[in-house]
Amino acid sequence: MRVDHSQAAPAFANDIEAFLAFLGLERALSRNTLSAYRSDLDQAAAFLAKRGAADWRGLTRAQAAEWIHSLNGRVCAPASLARKLTALRGLARFLVREKIRADDFTDLLSGPKLTRRIPGTLTPEEIGRLLAAPTGGDARALRDRALLELFYSSGLRVSELAGLTLQQVNLEQGFLRVFGKGSKERVVPIGGRAADAVATYLLSGRPQLVKPKTGSQLFLNPRGTALSRVALWMIVKKNAQRAGITKNVKPHGLRHSFATHLLSGGADLRAIQEMLGHASISTTQIYTAVESKRLLEQHTKFHPRNRAK
Repeated sequence: MRVDHSQAAPAFANDIEAFLAFLGLERALSRNTLSAYRSDLDQAAAFLAKRGAADWRGLTRAQAAEWIHSLNGRVCAPASLARKLTALRGLARFLVREKIRADDFTDLLSGPKLTRRIPGTLTPEEIGRLLAAPTGGDARALRDRALLELFYSSGLRVSELAGLTLQQVNLEQGFLRVFGKGSKERVVPIGGRAADAVATYLLSGRPQLVKPKTGSQLFLNPRGTALSRVALWMIVKKNAQRAGITKNVKPHGLRHSFATHLLSGGADLRAIQEMLGHASISTTQIYTAVESKRLLEQHTKFHPRNRAK
């Protein structure tokens, strides 16, 4: 549900604006996160205003709980419910921090329990087929080959890959400078094959896509502008089909495969965390579950005492 912020009661809207400004300036949250929080809080404000609440400052715990409970009856993913509660809690704590309220009206609220799904990955053999799928020497084939090689070699997020500029790429030294969530910069190494594919694209592919108003974006579409995340998704899907991969391949799956294959090869979890740009090691640890599951499957399949008689 998207609520028009301009229609929110000023008493609600003003505090939302102040809170989002704080998050943007002090916490450096991404635009996508701020937009999601705005939508969540606008939705809460509209709900609460209809039930007689005047503003956030006089809101009671019971009224806040009523909004959260109303969400449970809707078709809404647990992760979305958890984010909405996070947004509301953040606003409440901001109001206390700014001495606008003396108490936190969300301190007794509880949200949904989230189960962490093991991310889908491709096998090394499937990855090899996917990377070999773009054939030919035209600009698009060279671009797609470089894009897929770099994607798997670096483990970037989709938005990070789509937003890469020429200035972020250092092929001679073999690394990228990436600005991830919260505009945090990190250095990500790239492998030799990826570097070679990008170099070939820069020499023979990208010049064919450049238009008079083209900027410094690395991966270009036929109009000479940066590839969108949707276009990148389509490139991955198209080449997965060409490779004969029957799994539901998503761009983020290459990031998961990157991390899982590094872990399988003996890479340190902390190093993987740094390359992925995870703020917490607990986020990276989900890949240990992927590897443990693979080892269990291998043990069950090949150990003689597990074979059916």
